[in-house]
Amino acid sequence: MDCGSCAATIRTALEKMPGVSDLRISITNETLSLRLGAGSSGVAAIDTQLSRLGYKPTLLTVPSTVSEAAPVAAPEAPRRWWTTSKGRVAITAGLLLAAAYAVGLVFPQASFAVFALATVIAVAPIAKRAVMAALAGAPFTIEMLMTIAAAGALFIGAIEEAAVVVFLFAVGEVLEGVAANKARSGIRALAALVPKTALLDDGGSVREVAAASLRIGQIALVRPGDRVPADGSVVAGFSSVDESPITGESMPKGKEPGAAIFAGSINQEAALRIKVERAPEDNTIARIVALVEEAQDAKAPTERFIDRFSRIYMPCIVGLSLLVAVLPPLFAGAEWSVWIYRGLTLLLIGCPCALVISVPAAIASSLSMAARRGLLVKGGAVVEALARTQIVAFDKTGTLTWGRPVVTDIVPGAANAGRLLALAGAVERESSHPLAEAIVARAQDDRAAKLVVSATRAIPGKGMEAFLGETPIFIGAPRFAAERAALPTEMADRIAALEAQGKTVVVVLEGEIVAGVIALRDEPRPDARAAIAELKALGLRAVMLTGDNRRTGEAIGGQLGIEVQAEMMPEAKVEAVRALRQAGHVVMVGDGINDAPALAAADAGIAMGSGTDVAIEAADAALLKSRVGDVVRLIRLSRATMANIRQNIVIALGLKLLFLVTTIIGATGLWIAVLADTGATVLVTLNALRLLGFFKGEDSPQATAPANRNFSPEHA
Repeated sequence: MDCGSCAATIRTALEKMPGVSDLRISITNETLSLRLGAGSSGVAAIDTQLSRLGYKPTLLTVPSTVSEAAPVAAPEAPRRWWTTSKGRVAITAGLLLAAAYAVGLVFPQASFAVFALATVIAVAPIAKRAVMAALAGAPFTIEMLMTIAAAGALFIGAIEEAAVVVFLFAVGEVLEGVAANKARSGIRALAALVPKTALLDDGGSVREVAAASLRIGQIALVRPGDRVPADGSVVAGFSSVDESPITGESMPKGKEPGAAIFAGSINQEAALRIKVERAPEDNTIARIVALVEEAQDAKAPTERFIDRFSRIYMPCIVGLSLLVAVLPPLFAGAEWSVWIYRGLTLLLIGCPCALVISVPAAIASSLSMAARRGLLVKGGAVVEALARTQIVAFDKTGTLTWGRPVVTDIVPGAANAGRLLALAGAVERESSHPLAEAIVARAQDDRAAKLVVSATRAIPGKGMEAFLGETPIFIGAPRFAAERAALPTEMADRIAALEAQGKTVVVVLEGEIVAGVIALRDEPRPDARAAIAELKALGLRAVMLTGDNRRTGEAIGGQLGIEVQAEMMPEAKVEAVRALRQAGHVVMVGDGINDAPALAAADAGIAMGSGTDVAIEAADAALLKSRVGDVVRLIRLSRATMANIRQNIVIALGLKLLFLVTTIIGATGLWIAVLADTGATVLVTLNALRLLGFFKGEDSPQATAPANRNFSPEHA
């Protein structure tokens, strides 16, 4: 199942079967569950019905106990698009269309027959699905609409148009399937965050076991560089742990005995022993996967406009044509040939070719224009969802900010700024910690002197130490520095002020003398403030949802002028998005694995191109240039696209309504019907092409990463 239309057809067909109840369909997992009651025909009848609709059902075996279940049920590997039935239809339609054009050029007299044959062959599998759906109780599907459109186009002689429309429809079906498989690959990537193996400490004897076999109460050893295999708490060891894949926290967190730790996070400095407190099927990653699946399945899919409209339009046109052809001869003694002719003309005028083309043409132009600007959108339904945006929720780290720390303040103590940077750079040069890398980069940018230190070592959870000659140099958090030297009152006050701004502060000690203080923070992207202001100008509400601590979140939020909700785990972000949806249509913008459930829970999700693959696959759109301002551009383009679609519908239906009246009174004939349909098609296509110039004249600024020299002490 690739879309809401697939699910709707299956639901309609199965609900009409005796004994079927409690029907639940998951597009994300390509599964359905139902209850078979008394009087049902059994599983075999369900299989037969699904097979008639064009699917290949497989009965799943449900594990009888929790221990038999896989920790994370990852979907099967994605199918190559050309191996699917829809892929084969698209390839066949494309080859037939190309062959028809080639034959038409060489043998013009055979052009009609060749295009007609190409259309019939290409539309046959689509027509089969339409007929099977109709027999199952769902007559007005998108497949039925396409079948009637192709037949009508052939009947009026618009042979090339018929072949092209069928080909474009087939390509659209393939792209829909590719997008669905991409979303499923995102869930597989989430599951891959949990290591396959773990080191089990069994009474001092360490052995490698499957991570899925870990049970509550067992002790696991996590070496530097390893991913944590289970949720639990630290029982021995001091180290920094990168929790950004889970919480979105931009800085690694120090872990000591008693501290909570999450599966999928990365140990950085020293060995840790953790006590398993959650079973594998209930760990953080497994719950995030479940949240993504639940949110995607709970989100009501946007029905394609044509499919929705055809449920009313097509029966009306067919019924009206029949009445026009039959009633006057039967009840007024009119001439049968005249009114049958008028009935056929009315049916041709009602041919939905223009409607079939109008919406995809606008969507195709919009998506093409967006792609040129580095805005990738996964289909027309997403454009419609973005156009209805009322609230935009942003993640902080990596979305509104760069996602990595930079030096913002240099506060000299006993040493001047140059020597302070030289001392810090010399010690931190041998560390891979993000804070250390930021300090070294700033020292290089400021051309600080290169000092040679010896015996450099990391003090797990506390800082770094080295010797400059005989003098020990220590770099670490203020509370650990205070254990080695007394901090002057003025310096302590300055540290408190910097920390109140959400900055991470490190103290540099030269012996027992405070050389100075360096402050770092993950700074906002340069266009973030302007983008949020522009969102507000469009009448939209902007909210920041972050896993960072409240102080840091509010400091960044105040700088950008945005509402802040801080200290949020993935579950809390999902709940926040759901709460916001009660107030309006919500778009979520994020970049990390921890954002994936919230991206899926929102009415539409947008991922930054610099983010993780999981976030990009869970989202409905991606910003390749990672500019916050592109969120505004995408919403503006989506609004313009929906306005264009409404214009196209008015053009297509307006012309049909006009000629419907003239046909009934006998003022127009079959050849006018052809002109009406062709003219409407040309007009809506030209109108849709206007979207290709939507961003014409706008500049295309490039967002570049901040260099440390841009953040001088004076600027900070």
